[in-house]
Amino acid sequence: MNIREFINSIINTLRLTKKTTFEEFKLYLKLILIGIGVVGGIGFIIKVVASFLTLGRR
Repeated sequence: MNIREFINSIINTLRLTKKTTFEEFKLYLKLILIGIGVVGGIGFIIKVVASFLTLGRR
């Protein structure tokens, strides 16, 4: 792939993209925040369980 094909590929990709509406942006933001919350919650639960399991070994 030479530089001209690469630039044409970039231009074609940019032509296919569209700007999201504010409603779509809010939906994506909610999904991302829910995902971060779920992953953080799972990590917190694992940390709490691990701390209870190691509590009796001291």
